[in-house]
Amino acid sequence: MNKSVFNGVMPALMTPCKADRTPDFDNLVKKGKEMIAAGMSAVVYCGSMGDWPLLTDAERMEGVERLVTAGIPVVVGTGAINTKSAVALATHAEKVGAAGLMVIPRVLSRGSVISAQKHHFKAILSAAPSIPAIIYNSPVYGFETRADLFFELRSEHTNLIGFKEFGSKEAMRYAAENITSKDDDILLMVGVDTAVYHGFVKCGAVGAITGIGTALPKEVLLLAELSKRAAAGNAEARIRAQELEEGMSVLASFDEGPELVLFFKYLLVLNGEQEYHLHFNETDELNAAQRTYCEQQYALFKAWFADWFKQGGVITECW
Repeated sequence: MNKSVFNGVMPALMTPCKADRTPDFDNLVKKGKEMIAAGMSAVVYCGSMGDWPLLTDAERMEGVERLVTAGIPVVVGTGAINTKSAVALATHAEKVGAAGLMVIPRVLSRGSVISAQKHHFKAILSAAPSIPAIIYNSPVYGFETRADLFFELRSEHTNLIGFKEFGSKEAMRYAAENITSKDDDILLMVGVDTAVYHGFVKCGAVGAITGIGTALPKEVLLLAELSKRAAAGNAEARIRAQELEEGMSVLASFDEGPELVLFFKYLLVLNGEQEYHLHFNETDELNAAQRTYCEQQYALFKAWFADWFKQGGVITECW
């Protein structure tokens, strides 16, 4: 089982829309290829960033299959309101040759019940036994996967090889102390853009899943590489990683809010990618003040980054 795909940075792809607000899979594949060409290890589809609650299971499967057919390593999100759908998505992912799975808790129905989540996780892992899988831990889903449940699942499902933490820095520290440090074969992935340095340096993460990286792939890859070097003891890299993370902090913080897709799609529009102008729901859009704030912060970051980059040294080495 190849789990090396998780040792790197993965963008969570958003689903672009056609004029009739149906999925634009041609541009989804285009974006996936651009991300791999930029240096990403794989792409994630369909997590929250991919608007999974707004797509049918058939649409999600089509997106996955189109990406896989194009030769793009894909980690498939299994978010669903019922186990049957999650199992179908996992089964399809294995069938078409996806690179990995994100095992997401069931939502809305019995979401806080440990036994219900245990059976949900087991069903997903059993549906795709040949694919390496990581559990996606996030307070957004209303359930925190703790160490005892993780290891109970892992004892029965060898394809469960890691943990993605989207919660607080304290939650990531818990995962490092109680789950991923117990066994060298279990990996930790940073799941929130504001905690890349913390995850790599203080928690031993080996990879990251990014939202802002869809708009700033090279900059996020630079942050990850600086953080890796900092984790290996490089003092200059430690300073530069913290500087870059602070410089990117406002843009990265969009990842933590309920309108993350709206903000990140707008950043892509500012990059000239007009295929991300529309959303599946016509009323889902940033207001004028939010757009202005986004534009100002994006321009500020780019100006700061251009000046900061002139320092050279380990920055240039990692670029």
